[in-house]
Amino acid sequence: MRFAAGGVELEGDLHLPSGARGLILFAHGSGSSRLSPRNRAVAADLNEAGFGTLLLDLLTEEEEIEERYTKHLRFDVMLLARRLAGLRESLPGELADLPVGYFGASTGAAAALIAAAMRPRGIAAVVSRGGRPDLAGPALRDVQAPTLLIVGSRDGVVIELNRQAFDQLRVEKEMVLVRGATHLFEEPGALEEVSRLATEWFSRWMQPLSAGAPAY
Repeated sequence: MRFAAGGVELEGDLHLPSGARGLILFAHGSGSSRLSPRNRAVAADLNEAGFGTLLLDLLTEEEEIEERYTKHLRFDVMLLARRLAGLRESLPGELADLPVGYFGASTGAAAALIAAAMRPRGIAAVVSRGGRPDLAGPALRDVQAPTLLIVGSRDGVVIELNRQAFDQLRVEKEMVLVRGATHLFEEPGALEEVSRLATEWFSRWMQPLSAGAPAY
């Protein structure tokens, strides 16, 4: 499907189970796409748990082609955040009535956190997988949605960067190290643990808006 955001049209893969309890928007990392097998695996597990998922390409087709040569946009987290926030604001039809969460990987985690700080209303929770939340900078202090940082226990430098970002967050927060996992969570059982942690976090915080849950 195509979705309007920030003056451009973005491609996304939407899966919406019947009676979905919420919608998770995925922001992929630098050098990846909505076809990332790791994000798609997590999305499938979230679908099984009753959540809708929207895996997005936050760059247009033309930008993706240019990016292969210049690599100048993959770290432009402000651009990605504006588009993610814009998409949240313009969700069509029944999607607009669902509580929304962000799932960000690598630099997509920074974009998700900035978007959550930029337009906090209606964002119920954020999850980062092997992310670079430190790139969100000062926006970390403005995030209102409960945030979970998931990092591999063998992802040395990224662990420290996540700890620095964690200290800046002023919301309900947790940081979990997946034992034995490296940056891509390729080890047996590592990605399944990411899915379990993400599902539990979203289940905890994403209550139906009609039930009077806070619109973070």
